[in-house]
Amino acid sequence: MGPPPKPKPKPKPKPERTPDGRYLVVGGRRWRATDPEIPEDVAARLRRHLMAARRAVAASHRNEDPAAERVARSRVQTAKVALGERGTPWWEQSVGERRRRWEDGVTELDADPPDAGRTDP
Repeated sequence: MGPPPKPKPKPKPKPERTPDGRYLVVGGRRWRATDPEIPEDVAARLRRHLMAARRAVAASHRNEDPAAERVARSRVQTAKVALGERGTPWWEQSVGERRRRWEDGVTELDADPPDAGRTDP
């Protein structure tokens, strides 16, 4: 007989949203919500790019590399804009503008992976 099964982790509660759905409320602070029109597969790709860019920002700090930090912060900005969390609010854009925003963002991020041109092992 093996060890007892591990208990399943409790799912994280979803953050509170404002009644209009435009903002998340975390710790009493409002944060712009991701554009709900973005298809989930595209939003997941953009979130992966965002997390990779945030890790690159942290690595650039550890390595004291301001050039790498600028590149990483630019990638964070591109991902956040594509998700609709920065830039022109998604609720002020037409459906076509919103689609172009996330398609352009994912195309740019996919075309230039964070480790492109890297020579260190």
